[in-house]
Amino acid sequence: MSAAARPRLLYVTDLAYPARGRRYCDEDIHLTSRLRAHFDLALCHPLDAARLMDGFDAVVVRNSGPVLGYAAQYRAFREHATRTGARVYNPLTGKADMAGKQYLLELTEAGFPVIPTVDRADDLHRLPAADRYAVKPKLGADSIGLEFVTADLLPALTYGSILVQPRVEFSYEVSFYFVDHDLQYALYAPDPARRWDLQPYAPTAEDREFARRFIEWNGLAHGIQRVDACRAPGGELLLVELEDLNPYLSLDVLDDAGRDAFVAATTRSLHRFLAG
Repeated sequence: MSAAARPRLLYVTDLAYPARGRRYCDEDIHLTSRLRAHFDLALCHPLDAARLMDGFDAVVVRNSGPVLGYAAQYRAFREHATRTGARVYNPLTGKADMAGKQYLLELTEAGFPVIPTVDRADDLHRLPAADRYAVKPKLGADSIGLEFVTADLLPALTYGSILVQPRVEFSYEVSFYFVDHDLQYALYAPDPARRWDLQPYAPTAEDREFARRFIEWNGLAHGIQRVDACRAPGGELLLVELEDLNPYLSLDVLDDAGRDAFVAATTRSLHRFLAG
């Protein structure tokens, strides 16, 4: 392909977002430096995406931070993309965190292996007994608004925009990273108190099937997704969240071969996405 025919990508990232335990800027500087070998690429802040996107073949949303901080601008971005038919990667049809955390209710109702979740006081009896309960906003992200309360406080909460889950005393958290429907790698946090102190994890066939089930449920043909799970006291994995908007990838934990493989898979995915 000639240089003139190279696809033009607008890469959306907030390089200055102060993520706890992560450096968004390092990850996106590395990834864009590699993608430039295949695409004409420009970076922009999420607040500028709607104004700039028309001049590009596709918009790649990466480490753009929680949309709670710019909800109106994010709605304008989605509306503009829908109205103009702009290609957005990940596609805006995701049913998981991209649309808020109410999907945890849907998955609970459907019998998926997920931490049991309710959003009404009348349904509290459906949760297993626990010492404490996690209360989180349906539109939360990055633990914003998360709090833990005892059972006696649950009836008095204001319902409608919150979810309630039992606090699970898990042994560790593990994340599975997918490009399209292909698992690329897995990482885990051996110490539950240090979520972002990650190490490589060798998933079993059962682990892979667990994670793939959620990817298939979400139905995105293209894109980067992260399945976060915890190892429950009974030994089973339970879904914590399915990040389908802008999952942080922890590429710094991978070795050179792992990063190369991820970049290659993402490059192939973007070419397929643009050709579709």
